[in-house]
Amino acid sequence: MKKASLPIRFGLVTAAVLIAYFLILALFHKHTNPVFSFFNAVITAFGIYEAVRLMKLQEPKMFSYGEGFKTGLITGFIATLFFTVFFLFYATALNTDFLPELLAVMNGGLDADIGMVTFVVAIMGLSTTVVSTLAVMQIFKKSGNVSQNK
Repeated sequence: MKKASLPIRFGLVTAAVLIAYFLILALFHKHTNPVFSFFNAVITAFGIYEAVRLMKLQEPKMFSYGEGFKTGLITGFIATLFFTVFFLFYATALNTDFLPELLAVMNGGLDADIGMVTFVVAIMGLSTTVVSTLAVMQIFKKSGNVSQNK
């Protein structure tokens, strides 16, 4: 259970930071602009980086590419799950005008409902998780160079 608790903790913290960022944007009425969601990838990547880094520091002998990759995926999945649930709650209970405002800003002529938008948020979070984990693991993987593997 100790191995699983690290990515769960970092996933929850990453989700809390994503939610806080969203709410700060909402204070300034910028949460309907999809451009600001690009910073979500930075937040997610940093959470994954910290989880993998701490995993490597705690278990240096046991650390492998697979263990680090698993840690990154679990961290990102937990963050995505909790942020998506919050997004659904926000759009349906806290601010019912959010979805029409978001769709008007996007101006795509889409007749999307809350289910479709929530699904897209989840897919974007999961794809960000996979890409960020792959990028982060490039930093932590063992090199093929003999001098770096000491």
